[in-house]
Amino acid sequence: MTFKALVVDDSQDNLTLVEELLGRMGDIETIGFTSALRALGWLRDHDADLVLVDYMMPELNGTEFIRRLRAVTGKAEVPVLIITANDQKHIRYRALDAGATDFLSKPLDKVEFMARVSNLLQLIVGRKALKDRASWLADEVRKATAEIVQRERETVIRLSKAAEYRDPETGAHILRMAHYSELIARGLGMSKAEQELILEAAPMHDIGKVGISDNILLKPGRLTPEEFEVMKQHAAYGFEILQDSSSRVLQAGAAIALGHHEKYDGTGYPNALAGAAIPIFSRIVAVADVFDALTSERPYKKAWSLEQAAEHIKMGAGTHFDPKCVAVFVSHWSEVLKIRQRFKDGH
Repeated sequence: MTFKALVVDDSQDNLTLVEELLGRMGDIETIGFTSALRALGWLRDHDADLVLVDYMMPELNGTEFIRRLRAVTGKAEVPVLIITANDQKHIRYRALDAGATDFLSKPLDKVEFMARVSNLLQLIVGRKALKDRASWLADEVRKATAEIVQRERETVIRLSKAAEYRDPETGAHILRMAHYSELIARGLGMSKAEQELILEAAPMHDIGKVGISDNILLKPGRLTPEEFEVMKQHAAYGFEILQDSSSRVLQAGAAIALGHHEKYDGTGYPNALAGAAIPIFSRIVAVADVFDALTSERPYKKAWSLEQAAEHIKMGAGTHFDPKCVAVFVSHWSEVLKIRQRFKDGH
């Protein structure tokens, strides 16, 4: 490993001496400055593994040089040796306070000089090894986390498909409504993490349908009032299935399952919540789910045209749907069409 050492001394003779001593140690590239201000300017744009600076200089003394160096972004841990006279203890104290790492005394003793520089170089090697180790560990954690997230996503999709097998909705519906939900979340200015969370959790909105009997779930005609009361229980069933998970995704899925049939005016189910009392993820999914359900063909109904469905969503703003969610959805119509094209039924 080759080290880069910056030497700052207003005396050219002293500068030459220090550079010569460093050269004898091998694997050290030196850069010398007789101007403290020019040295600081160089350090703002370049990296040095070690800095050796004299105390007595006309532009800046060594203590002020160190203080300014430590204020430069990324230079807080660069080892700095300050060269002072043996009887200047008060200067050494101030230098320590400014951020000096170690001291060299005048006149320079070659053995002491090489020992102290060697110690600092070993410190640099150790720091680099720790940094590399920390970087390696961070990479390993990222890999492990990515694997966990991927497994969790797969679990979510499989859970969602469990309901799908008992319901005529398709896997493409799950993907479309999830991406519509992400689109709305993005348009509302939600964070990237929230956008990703709703994308992953939205597919679980109807997981509770696994608890609904086939004669109701698969009935080709309109449900009777009694049958509809049974069907409405799927929201609570989904919540009960998911609520106790330690997974943030499944917790979000539980809230979505419970609230995605609530209506903005308070006439929805299961808790007749209204307005902002309905969790935002549920308000978003309500728009995405209804739009895709309307535009998808089912054994018991024909698909609506995209224009008819969009008009229905707009007409429901303020009653069925959160007006802000509707406004975002219709204002991003070209992206809605791209999502629909991307996730076609049967693909």
